[in-house]
Amino acid sequence: MSTMKDFRRVADEVRNWGRWGSADELGTLNFITADKVAEGASLAKQGKVFPLGVDFGSSGPQGAFKFRQNPVHVMTVDGGDAEALVKYCTDWDINSVGQELSGFFAGEDNPFRFNDDMIIMPLQAATQWDALSHVYYEDKLYNNFPADSVTSLGAKHCGIDKVDGKGITSRGVLLDVVRHRGADLYLEHGQTITPAELDDVAKAQGVTIRRGDVVLVRTGWWARFLTTGAGSEPGAGLDWTCASWLHDHEVAAVASDNLMVEDPVSAVEGTFLPMHMLCLRDMGLMLGEYWDLNALAADCAADGIYEFQLIAPPLRVTGAVGSPVNPIAIK
Repeated sequence: MSTMKDFRRVADEVRNWGRWGSADELGTLNFITADKVAEGASLAKQGKVFPLGVDFGSSGPQGAFKFRQNPVHVMTVDGGDAEALVKYCTDWDINSVGQELSGFFAGEDNPFRFNDDMIIMPLQAATQWDALSHVYYEDKLYNNFPADSVTSLGAKHCGIDKVDGKGITSRGVLLDVVRHRGADLYLEHGQTITPAELDDVAKAQGVTIRRGDVVLVRTGWWARFLTTGAGSEPGAGLDWTCASWLHDHEVAAVASDNLMVEDPVSAVEGTFLPMHMLCLRDMGLMLGEYWDLNALAADCAADGIYEFQLIAPPLRVTGAVGSPVNPIAIK
């Protein structure tokens, strides 16, 4: 078990505050330059597209958590509402817009009908990015912004909306720890992934991690969820010291197929999710969770190519501390 003294030493080593200026709210996404975007695009050679997002629905992974729920999908207009809606719009003539709608729907021969819906959900209910404002400690966010700048109105600093217009588009690299270990389906909890193992996996796959890459780590957690439906069961994750590995390789972001990226049981005495604190608060490195890497992993194993173009822009929800994402990998 590591101590808080060990944690603080690593925090000092990986902290990027001021590296890109005192006003920076992007953190390690600054590593994704125009050349890096072009490098990622050059990897789309075969025209194969792999969706990495999971379904947003009532059968999602949040069923066991009290502070997050699975998405609730509600139809606001459907086939059963059609005639009532026509009557409503036909009778609605209180202003120019109503008169226009009334004219649009008027007449029994008008064939136009429509459906509409809405969704109610936590922004981190399924495949998602953690914004840099999601986790903090000692009253500070990334880059020394005050933690109380996140209010009931949202995050003034380091919100997901601060991810700039190019979104997150870069060279993606898959590190398939499941296949490297020869596991049948997934890695059991307690089988923590260390920095040395990440190096071993990269070497075995013949791939090099470079500045500005988005690293995807496959643990098999999502494959197990699809089999068992056990959303709250912990699985293997990154050891907290992998924050130093990510910092040393100047990675732009990291994502995994599990629920927390790191091991949910802290290896630092007196803390919870120490890698979250180091990555989001100190390093300014976003974390992606609940990514479906199964099909991509199978294809990478088949052709031996573990690099690809990754496109994973978040929704720019003003002041949000996380965002749903539907990432895709293109080979």
